[in-house]
Amino acid sequence: MTLFSLAFAFFLLMDSIGNVPIFIALLKHIPKKRQYQIIIRELLLALAIIITFIFFGEGLLDLLHISSQAIQIAGGIILFIISLKMIFPKHKELDQPKGAEPFLVPMAIPLIAGPAILAAVMIYSKQLASEWIIVGAVSIAWFATMLVLLLAPKLKQLLGDKGIAACERLMGLILILIATQMFLEGLQGCFTTSNVT
Repeated sequence: MTLFSLAFAFFLLMDSIGNVPIFIALLKHIPKKRQYQIIIRELLLALAIIITFIFFGEGLLDLLHISSQAIQIAGGIILFIISLKMIFPKHKELDQPKGAEPFLVPMAIPLIAGPAILAAVMIYSKQLASEWIIVGAVSIAWFATMLVLLLAPKLKQLLGDKGIAACERLMGLILILIATQMFLEGLQGCFTTSNVT
């Protein structure tokens, strides 16, 4: 995959459009200026976690004796389930106690640095020659996600609930295709390995 196609896939996995109404609900009791500071802080925490998985995820997999094919298949299944939830959402009201600030959970994890993006970066870190390509793609996706989430109130006002839901379903459909491809590549890798042995 090219840098920008990888970045686009990561952007979809971060699900910034789908997270807009959730972020608004979590921050609605907090002053607007402070909301922007919290969003940036949570995004930075999520970025640090994702980059940690890029560089140390492979070592963790080796330590646990988990093959890249297993991660591809598992990542494809996780991504497929998440994609289905994007297409057929069951939104729960995520509300913070008045005046309380969310920290790390649920905004950084799992809304931005969720299981699908973490599985994806570990898969690609084993497939691509350099981890820095993945870091570059994640950085591009992260920057685009930051712009979307900082504009969350205006986006909600512009698109409305129905517009945001439509965008989320479209992203879910694209992610299903990526998940299926990931799953098939994992299966193909299994058959190739078994034929060689």
